[in-house]
Amino acid sequence: MSRPETDMDADVIVVGAGAAGLSLAGHLLDAAASSSPPPSVAVVEPPPGPARSPERTWCFWEEEGGGPGAGLGAPVAASWRRLLVRGPDGESLGGDSPRRYLMVRSADFTRAMDARLAAAPSVTRVTGTVTAVGDGPHGARVSGTDAAGRPFALTGRWVFDSRPPRVLPPARTTLLQHFRGWFVRTGEDRFDPGTAELMDLRTPQPRCGLSFAYVLPLGPREALVEYTEFSPSPLTGREYEAALRHYTERVRPLGEFTVTGTEQGVIPMTDGHFARRAGRSVFRIGTAGGATRPSTGYTFATVRRQSARVAAALAAGRTPLPPRPHARRHLAMDAALLRALATGRVDGADFFARLFRRNRLDSVLRFLDGGSAFHEEVAIGLRSPVWPMARSLAELPLLPRRPSAVMPRSGDSHQRKAPR
Repeated sequence: MSRPETDMDADVIVVGAGAAGLSLAGHLLDAAASSSPPPSVAVVEPPPGPARSPERTWCFWEEEGGGPGAGLGAPVAASWRRLLVRGPDGESLGGDSPRRYLMVRSADFTRAMDARLAAAPSVTRVTGTVTAVGDGPHGARVSGTDAAGRPFALTGRWVFDSRPPRVLPPARTTLLQHFRGWFVRTGEDRFDPGTAELMDLRTPQPRCGLSFAYVLPLGPREALVEYTEFSPSPLTGREYEAALRHYTERVRPLGEFTVTGTEQGVIPMTDGHFARRAGRSVFRIGTAGGATRPSTGYTFATVRRQSARVAAALAAGRTPLPPRPHARRHLAMDAALLRALATGRVDGADFFARLFRRNRLDSVLRFLDGGSAFHEEVAIGLRSPVWPMARSLAELPLLPRRPSAVMPRSGDSHQRKAPR
């Protein structure tokens, strides 16, 4: 139910209805199953238009021992047990994975969560543009305007703001993971539906940073083919199209094919500190709360884990401060890698090829997903370019944190800038 014109009270207000906001709302319902009465929840989402996130795919590794999408509550579009990385010279790396790699389409996830929230009497949906979030005398207040320009104000005991940050925090190093993907249908069988190609490093490389293609087959003749860069700024639309044409015609020729859909995005890769708390009763979740892994851009699995912990804390009557999304040692290693890539001390394509060539696949996957043990991380570190990484790590305490630029929106086009 949408009631943008009405002031209301709720125990919990969730601002934003993307992956983080909807995940939290779903986990609140799970945790409230044993509560009587369950806490009231208001979910505030922007009206249709540019303020809403474009449709995209989210990928993650299934939990240890879990089936495809266990507990997700939304259909899994595809899954793969075999993972492949192609080195700059075409070398095939990877193999069978102990955990499946899953794809969820944002539209499917949103539809499933919309249906679930609509059936919950304790949940109210509010459509409007939020203009202010802050503490109040007895909790927090969210105010804004609906699509017709009418004001609304909500008060809640706790507020969780999942809106993506427009300005990144000060950082020593900031790169962007930016990409454009084509959903393609080929005239002949061109893909192995059982194999996800995480990185094809045969793409032309930027002077500092990294580029690769990402190929997720949906069938023998269908796949998502994505061009991705780690660099200081996005490309223009024409540059993305040229990169995809180059890959599908020269690097990995697909023959005749049709583009049936597209997706585009920008993900921050930064060693800046994202504050999880914005007031006594206001918290940030999702990318705004630091859920995005700085060295990989993976976010979806982290927001699922984070929201489950928040919901459990609320159900237990504790202050629901979102947990730290990543271990401090992982953030330190990520900061060193970002610095090494940004300065050109390491060749990005060689680094990631070496990562998969010299380490056990299950160890690499646990590291990328934030679940690796310390001894695995030591082994991975010793098999990476030791001196460039050690130099980058050692100089981090001496580097100032500088203000970062405004985050470009997913559909923005920018001219390429020289790497910093």
